[in-house]
Amino acid sequence: MGLLSRWLTKRAGSEERDDPQATAIVERIVGLCPSLRLARNYASRLLPAVQRTTAYLVRLVDEVPPAREANAAAWAADPYIHAFFATPDDVCPAFNRSHELNVFFNDHPAADEAFAVLGMAIDERHIFGVGQHGEATHTDVAQTTINFSDHQVRVCGESEAALRREIVLRIVDQLVLEGIARIEADTSRQDELQREKALLKTRLTILERQGAGVRSLLGSDASSNFADVARLQAQIEENDRALAQLGLKTEALERHLDVICGVLAAPDAHFYVLKSTFRLDRMNVVVAEGDTRPAQEIEFRLARLPASPEAIRVFSTVRFRRGDFAPARSTLEHAHRLI
Repeated sequence: MGLLSRWLTKRAGSEERDDPQATAIVERIVGLCPSLRLARNYASRLLPAVQRTTAYLVRLVDEVPPAREANAAAWAADPYIHAFFATPDDVCPAFNRSHELNVFFNDHPAADEAFAVLGMAIDERHIFGVGQHGEATHTDVAQTTINFSDHQVRVCGESEAALRREIVLRIVDQLVLEGIARIEADTSRQDELQREKALLKTRLTILERQGAGVRSLLGSDASSNFADVARLQAQIEENDRALAQLGLKTEALERHLDVICGVLAAPDAHFYVLKSTFRLDRMNVVVAEGDTRPAQEIEFRLARLPASPEAIRVFSTVRFRRGDFAPARSTLEHAHRLI
């Protein structure tokens, strides 16, 4: 069991007061959505879902390999850093652009290095390239290349253990935000149904009044009027059923808490990590089994982002030294230095 597991794992049968980490996360959640504090027994209802989520996330984070050193020298020595960046000169600029890393070093003046999550977009391309077959060189060889782009450094920590704890907390935050998005969607749907119901009832009233007047007496358009009334009544009943499924507005807080608990109780439905293994040469071309070309087998971890069902990002934990950090100066700062 890793350090993170020992930090977050709940002892069997313990009460809320014996699980301060989970209790702290509950308070973090209601900090994101303060109205949840008004729901009945919010803490005791959230706690089991929080414990389920943290246990799941701890297992995922414990499986992440140790942080890799990221710098220009590592590009030549570490096949992962080599795969992530096209050239050694591309390594440090990706970190220098990070606002979060800049803030971290400013807030921790004694820190010689930072532990961080490096996230990237991955692109698998099928191309025709140059290949060697025996002594002959061909320029139309089908190849698969793996490319990385959009390097981002957003989460930092003083140590690897601190970074892993922060990763868990950030994912919990994102799961809560997904729950809030569902709440907003339900609220919008309820408002839409209420407006629709008002329009349907107004239309029905008009038709019924028409049916009680001269047209009904003379038989003009009576059958079509009755058909319209029946259709509108059916629509109103369908509207009522949809509203009933969403519940009363007076029950909104309880439903909102249930939505958040539902997301946290099933974290694997909203966030998961995939593993993908490739044998890559120095140009990030996939080398098939049995091919004698020099290649390194590399296992990437890909995270599905909760807020973006279609988005998959490769990530790696890294160590970045303060001595390699050279943040770009802002235009305003540069102007002040010239004055």
